[in-house]
Amino acid sequence: MNKLVSGALIAAVATTTGCGSFDREAREANPDPCPNIIVLQEAARAIEFDGEQQLDDVAYTAEITDVTTRCRYFGENPIDAEVDIRFAFGKGPKGAKGEKLFKYFVAVTKRDSEVIAKNEFIVPVNFDGDRIVVVKKEDIDRIVIPRFAEETSGLNFEIVVGLSLTPEQTIYNRSGKSLKFPNLQ
Repeated sequence: MNKLVSGALIAAVATTTGCGSFDREAREANPDPCPNIIVLQEAARAIEFDGEQQLDDVAYTAEITDVTTRCRYFGENPIDAEVDIRFAFGKGPKGAKGEKLFKYFVAVTKRDSEVIAKNEFIVPVNFDGDRIVVVKKEDIDRIVIPRFAEETSGLNFEIVVGLSLTPEQTIYNRSGKSLKFPNLQ
């Protein structure tokens, strides 16, 4: 899946995951590290209810389980980054069989400052037959982050990812509530 996102910035309390640099050419390594990759903690999971906020009324769930990034830059060139996002999607007792669309975002920010760019993406998930859990990986093939000078390090930027939530889902996540799934091991 080929997708393009141009530079962005979001300051957030988040979970940081791994980053790997790679050479544009075998002989030219990045002068500095990649931008930090951050999963916005309050947007790392989503629960869609059909009724009350209880286990029996869960329609769908979504969770970001892992994020990795690779980047390359040298000289005065912009930072070229790639992001891989792994998701786990679930269908609860009130979910329907068939396709369900989930939304997520990728943003680039100046570190602890302003958003430079933000794009939203859709992941189609198919809950056919008895499938109640689907694991998927989304690849963002190119994020271009402009640098103002050769000395501008990737550490001046952050790549922030999260699920696109409704106001109700955001309130639920901020409340610290959790559901226990007794049949999962």
